[in-house]
Amino acid sequence: MAVGSSPKVDNGGGAGGEDVDWKIKLGVCVMEKKVKCDFEASSAPMKQILERLDAFGEFEVILFGDKVILEDPIESWPLCDCLIAFYSTGYPLEKVESYAALRKPFLINELEPQHLLHDRRKVYDRLEMFGIPVPRYALVNREFPFQEVDYFSEDDDFVEVHGERFSKPFVEKPVDGDNHSVMIYYPSSAGGGMKELFRKVGNRSSEFHPDVRNVRRDSSYIYEEFMHTGGTDVKVYTVGPDYAHAEARKSPVVDGVVMRNPDGKEVRYPVLLTPGEKQMAREVCIAFRQGVCGFDLLRCGGRSYVCDVNGWSFVKNSHKYYDDAACVLRKMFLDAKAPHLSTTIPPTLPWKVHEPVNASEGLTRQGSGIIGTFGQSEELRCVIAVLRHGDRTPKQKVKLKVTEEKLLNLMLKYNGGRPRAETKLKSAVQLQDLLDATRALVPRSRPDRESDSEAEDIEHAEKLRQVKAVLEEGGHFSGIYRKVQLKPLKWEKVHKNNGESEEERPVEALMVLKYGGVLTHAGRKQAEELGRYFRNNMYPGEGTGLLRLHSTYRHDLKIYSSDEGRVQMSAAAFAKGLLDLEGQLTPILVSLVSKDSSMLDGLDNASIEMEQAKARLNEIITSGAPTSHNNGSPECPWMVDGAGLSPNASEYLPKLVELTKKVTEQVRLLAKDEDEKLAEKSSYDVFPPYDQAKALGKTNIDVDRIAAGLPCGNEGFLLMYARWRKLERDLYNVRKARYDITQIPDVYDSCKYDLLHNAHLNLEDLGELFNVGKLLADGVIPNEYGINPKQKLKIGSKIARRLLGKILIDLRNTREEAINVAELKSNDTQLTKSGKKEDSNIRSSNDTQHTKSGKKEDTNTRSKTHSKNEDTRRSSATDISIDHEDDDEKETEYRLDPKYANVRTPERHVKTRLYFTSESHIHSLMNVLRYCNLDESLQGEEGLVCLSALERLFKTKELDYMSYIVLRMFENIEVAQDDPKRFRMELTFSRGADLSPLENKDSEANWLHQEHTLPIMGPERLQEVGSCLTFDKMEDMLCPFAMPAEDFPPPITPIGFTGYFSKSSAVLERLVNFWPFNKHSHGNGK
Repeated sequence: MAVGSSPKVDNGGGAGGEDVDWKIKLGVCVMEKKVKCDFEASSAPMKQILERLDAFGEFEVILFGDKVILEDPIESWPLCDCLIAFYSTGYPLEKVESYAALRKPFLINELEPQHLLHDRRKVYDRLEMFGIPVPRYALVNREFPFQEVDYFSEDDDFVEVHGERFSKPFVEKPVDGDNHSVMIYYPSSAGGGMKELFRKVGNRSSEFHPDVRNVRRDSSYIYEEFMHTGGTDVKVYTVGPDYAHAEARKSPVVDGVVMRNPDGKEVRYPVLLTPGEKQMAREVCIAFRQGVCGFDLLRCGGRSYVCDVNGWSFVKNSHKYYDDAACVLRKMFLDAKAPHLSTTIPPTLPWKVHEPVNASEGLTRQGSGIIGTFGQSEELRCVIAVLRHGDRTPKQKVKLKVTEEKLLNLMLKYNGGRPRAETKLKSAVQLQDLLDATRALVPRSRPDRESDSEAEDIEHAEKLRQVKAVLEEGGHFSGIYRKVQLKPLKWEKVHKNNGESEEERPVEALMVLKYGGVLTHAGRKQAEELGRYFRNNMYPGEGTGLLRLHSTYRHDLKIYSSDEGRVQMSAAAFAKGLLDLEGQLTPILVSLVSKDSSMLDGLDNASIEMEQAKARLNEIITSGAPTSHNNGSPECPWMVDGAGLSPNASEYLPKLVELTKKVTEQVRLLAKDEDEKLAEKSSYDVFPPYDQAKALGKTNIDVDRIAAGLPCGNEGFLLMYARWRKLERDLYNVRKARYDITQIPDVYDSCKYDLLHNAHLNLEDLGELFNVGKLLADGVIPNEYGINPKQKLKIGSKIARRLLGKILIDLRNTREEAINVAELKSNDTQLTKSGKKEDSNIRSSNDTQHTKSGKKEDTNTRSKTHSKNEDTRRSSATDISIDHEDDDEKETEYRLDPKYANVRTPERHVKTRLYFTSESHIHSLMNVLRYCNLDESLQGEEGLVCLSALERLFKTKELDYMSYIVLRMFENIEVAQDDPKRFRMELTFSRGADLSPLENKDSEANWLHQEHTLPIMGPERLQEVGSCLTFDKMEDMLCPFAMPAEDFPPPITPIGFTGYFSKSSAVLERLVNFWPFNKHSHGNGK
């Protein structure tokens, strides 16, 4: 290759077979750092591709060099037929434009449109002009820094631009395309804060700032809807309008840590583009008139969006791509300047290709291990886990009637002035208003309370003080663990201000403050550790476990959570351990966890039956009557009413009340000292800055608080006393001489929490109270979900009905997909045996991917039709439509492209579904699994859970924090596709946290106790070793209790999606005219 001059012409035969006495002069007018031909970076993409072009013998490659470009006049620049020219820092784009206008070479990337790439506003304008989908966005243009613009406003959890609201999380991009400081702002419901994305610096590509909550105002910005992509970004590289290569990587929004191979290169994996995405790639290439062009693709909700266009970009470290790019560029150059020459690729390429080492080998983050046993011919297809949240603080509730004007006015302020409408306060602004009002009221007695006793006044003041203390907790409102309800109770008619008419106003309201239930540092640690355990033990057969599967995008992962903050944060912490992520939980939560309260929250569907169970439970305990057998025998003790209850439970109730009073009195004395200290301070004292760990679950114990003799976490003695005082009052009604057994689980919960986290306070009798509370709670808690197996099955099916339906859909989808893959491989094998081979000529990635996609779609169609007619596959047409219209559309997003991947069994695809929920759903799902055969429609059927497992479950009593149920599906690839034994299910469970450190006194228990953390028990089998539970059998047993697929809401097709491919002829003609050499190119895409 020559630099700045033309070498002698080498007369010889071209690669196409014709004799040529001249060569096409290919000018490379770029900064030297972009070529790196004479430097150490021998694998630089530009050098690799230019060497391949040179090897064809048809081109004379002329490198202009920095001196020519920056210093010499354009008239003295080398002459060329084709020109590669693109902008980079310090590049004189206008000067190169003048050269192109003077010499008129064929341009791979036109120069004038490159100006657009420096302004994100113009990029989005051009994308929209050509009908290319972009995220929803709005512009805030400022003429000078910090200019106030009247169409822009900012609130705590959203911004509005021209009346269009962008709720957090949203993205903030500078309009300057060369400024890569992009911000993502998170909602207070997820903990708040901001993540800054930037160009890779060392091993980081983003940084989380928990205290930054307000947007920038120093320049012009684009505000954009945050797209939930599952933590994955896709980068697309075009070479001409008919070739597109795509690679996926871990998104910087997750934890900002760049995953690298041993050579220090960022790990990316080639993925297949959908037909629609290939069309988008073609249109991006044409819209910006950039033959070689890179752009960023976001996949969300079954749609794809272009969020950035980078201009000239080459794939790094892919010899297969270098080969393809050189061949495509050669064809483009020949079509433009030598159309008489053949563009056929020779059977043997004129250079020696050294295949690179697989980029996924040697990753530093690996895991391995096998749980259970399975045959050599079996492959894991699906992992479904339902998990309870981690260790939390006790849940609390304060109820009080309020008549204060400040609080009543606050209720009217946030319910739209409607005197009879209730109000819910959850946002930071609302809770701050309530705190301000409460601070003003706490020192004063309530006015106009003529008939109230002094005791009632004191109790009311105590509750207001408790409300104030709860609202001040942490110094900032995260919005995830505190909520207040104000419900009007009494009204009166008052004259309006004008005196002409009357209006109704509330004079009394009920305030309900719910708080607590915060994920503790121990809960976060438990969830992360369990995620690591899953990573290393639940995914056998890959050698390096889940991380290899996930990073090659053969792992289809989705995480769902209920609406409770502790459940969401447990899910995020688990994901952090599962995927070996780093950093704060907020970005992980927003990027990877989907909330589904309808599936994982609430007990409303079974509230009547649960009340009946509690009433019967109360009758059994308080009467002291012995439990009776119900369709069971002494060999099956779980078949009786009230199974698990202590036979003399009623005798323990007075002891429970007595010990609770003793503990409460000790905490009262501690709270009295704290209250006196607080009384010396002004109620308007400045509070310490917000500590995010207090809202999101700490990672470590607050050693300073422990050393100072204060309660663990952010609970002060006043709140601790309020917790125990409420338990004492509710457990036993002195006036009515009545026990409330529903308070037993709460007493046990508080006792267990303080024994683990507040042992340093040395509360006397706490250990004995724990033992008595555990004995009673072990009988009460399981029976609250049904007093006998049939009632447990009825309640469980009502609570977990939707979750069971979703699990069955997940498994059906997995089975259908596995059969589709098997049929596709079988068809490919038959074609190979019959001698039908694909054309050996190189095809564009666009064409081959489309062909494969089309073949797969055809196979899917045949397989779907076939499966509907088979008795052995009981998936209804509705089931399949839900799969492929809703879930599967999203689940096929990151399929590995086997042409570029260099990994074993690239077609293998493992599905993981994680459902994080509360204790009620764990109990309910377990009750359906173990008692489903008791249903009348299944009488006589053998149950899903073996007898020995039923005995273990009966003895287990408590499904504690981080308890879980796992269903794994294996496929036996040596069994016929229509054989039910092809798909085998494995059921395991864990009872969660191990309480032995609270009961034992050995060194390990002492260490765990000091760490305030309980270990998680390993999984136990629900089936006999060596048994074979087929999916067909399990589906038959669970279907009566699961929501039918047709009852799930139909998928919503985004507006405009179905019509995206139907471009009008006028638009297509305009696209063609924008591309100058398109008339020479024969696109082979379909």
